[in-house]
Amino acid sequence: MLEFIPTPIQGLLLVRPRVFSDERGYFFESYSLRDFETHFSEGTLPRFVQDNESMSTRGVVRGLHYQRGEHAQAKLVRVVEGEILDVAVDLRPQSPTFGQHYAAILSSDNKLQLFIPRGFAHGFSVLSEKAVFQYKCDNYYCKASEASVLWNDPSLGIDWMIPEEEAILSPKDRVGPLFKDAVIEW
Repeated sequence: MLEFIPTPIQGLLLVRPRVFSDERGYFFESYSLRDFETHFSEGTLPRFVQDNESMSTRGVVRGLHYQRGEHAQAKLVRVVEGEILDVAVDLRPQSPTFGQHYAAILSSDNKLQLFIPRGFAHGFSVLSEKAVFQYKCDNYYCKASEASVLWNDPSLGIDWMIPEEEAILSPKDRVGPLFKDAVIEW
């Protein structure tokens, strides 16, 4: 059974699975359509179509990424191995929390997940020596619709929990646009 925990940003949810542990190890359901159907109202239930996985080392920052327009994606993210700081930035212009971010530590120990609805930029920093990150998407990736916000935009005030000079970034993530210049299409 999944527990849905509201965050200060509407629609953005921490998801805590019920973990069964004993001397052999543990078991939990990381996703249950039944639980999602119980939590989400008619017409708002995400229909996940793709699972993705990445592996990164300490200091890697991935993000802040999103898909625009008809290719926007909701995500359910979790860590299989290691620990990350997961960050979602509200890009919904009509939202009272537009431009605000929420950050949570997700790890293989705490087994927390984050549900990120459409309309958010997403990224994470790796706090452990290695992290294996998995996420479900409710829409397929489309290169023509990819967009980003500069990971260290001062107007967002995100503390990535790693020194900026130690951040390991892709060339694309080093030069993303500032939040004020981001192309937002929903």
